[in-house]
Formats: sequence, C-alpha cells, structure tokens
Amino acid sequence: MSGTETTADANRLLAFGLRPKMVPSRDEEYRRLVQRFRTDDEFAAVTAAAANGLGLVILEVTERTGIVAASLDDSVFAVRMGEYARRTGGEGKAHERVLHALAHLGAATLAFPRPADLADDSYLGRVTVEGVEAFVREAANRLAEKAVEEGEITDPSSSRPGLEAVWRVYVRRARTGATGDKRKLYSSTTGIVGKALTFLADQGLLVRTGDDRGGTYRTTPRYRAQVREAGAVMFGELLELGITEVTDGTGSLAVEWAPDDVTRL
Repeated sequence: MSGTETTADANRLLAFGLRPKMVPSRDEEYRRLVQRFRTDDEFAAVTAAAANGLGLVILEVTERTGIVAASLDDSVFAVRMGEYARRTGGEGKAHERVLHALAHLGAATLAFPRPADLADDSYLGRVTVEGVEAFVREAANRLAEKAVEEGEITDPSSSRPGLEAVWRVYVRRARTGATGDKRKLYSSTTGIVGKALTFLADQGLLVRTGDDRGGTYRTTPRYRAQVREAGAVMFGELLELGITEVTDGTGSLAVEWAPDDVTRL
C-alpha cells in the first residue's frame, strides 16, 4: 500500500474516532482500520503522527472501544470548562466552572470506584444523577469540616487550585430548584450533574438506561479509557483530602482507593 493510501487510512481511522457513538462492531471499514492499527506498526505510527498534528493523543485502540483519543490543551477539539459550562446552559464564570468540574469528577469516581474496575475491559459502571450529586455534596461537606478544623474560614480565591479551595461554591448552591423556574432548576447542583451526565452520554461515554433517581447511566469502554488516563490526577486530589470512603447517598457504593493504587494507574 502506498504512503498516500496509508495516510488516507490513518485519517479515516481518526475520523471514526471523532464520531463518539461509533464502534467497530457497527462498521466493517472501522473494524478493518482498527485491526490494521493493531498489527501494522508503520500504520500505527502514521496514525499517531496525524493525531498529533490535530492536537490529539491516542489513548487506546481496540476492537471493543475503537480508537479513543484525547485532545491536548491547544487542540481545536479541546472543550474547555468555561466553554462547556456555557454550552450546557451556565454562564462560564469561575464558580460555574468549579461546579461542572466537580460534577464530572464525582461521576468518574463513582463509575469506577476501584482500581481494578479501570483495568477490567469488561467492567460496566453505573451512576445516577442523584447518586453523583449526593457524593459530591458529601465530599464538599467533608471539605467544609476540614477547613473549619484547620481554621480556614475565609472565602477561597477563585484562582486558588485544588478541590479544597472550592468547597464553598458547591455547598452554597441549592441541591434542587423550583420546578416552575427552569433557570433555578438547571442551575441547581442536581441540574448541573444532570447536564454533565447528559453531555457524557452525547459524547458516547455513558449510555442512559432509565429515569430512576434523576436518570441512570452505564459506562462505555470509551469512558473507561478516558478516566483511566486522567485517573491519577483526579483520584490523587481526593486522596490528599482524605476522601476515600464516600457513598453515593444510598450506602450501596463506596470509593475504595489507596495512595498506592493511584501510582499504579
């Protein structure tokens, strides 16, 4: 196969990966390209170079997930938290970005509560809107208690990094809004979590399975690959704050991470 044909195939494979709900089992051409990537080192190198040129990094390529890529900070495909908040109905301000970021962190943590879950290709996590909201609120309350114990009673600066600096933003926001006021309903923490999970489903990372508890979802292999890549950072912050055993509000699920687990991601 000529170099031109190889480059064209590499670009076609990346194009498939940018269609979030497409998987190789649904398209013969996609399956062929994935198989070629896994068996042809030259083709894999050309695909990786093409991805790099687009500001993407390839995380995983399997017949189950297809090609999973993440965008670099300067990529045209990058969705920044401010832009994401505006796209989902928020204002894009600092406090809105904090709330949306915590919703995504809570969803990922509850979806994969153990290190083994991220390593298991067949594992399917399940989350609900109410469960994620309860988890993040309880975590925020723990941070509030920790701040009081340490004498930190001033409002944190919006520029200060780390979860411990933003706990007040979440606990001050209403959990639910009045059903007659859509603006308040959507800006409540439950509304924000609901929008976060809907966004993940639209990106092919979650699949909605029901309406119980505000909406129930199961994970996809693509989401597992994305969370595994970011896991060391996300769970590291939780561990530093001592948040390692927080339930989803029902007592049926706990986060079971230890410092050594993070280093093995």
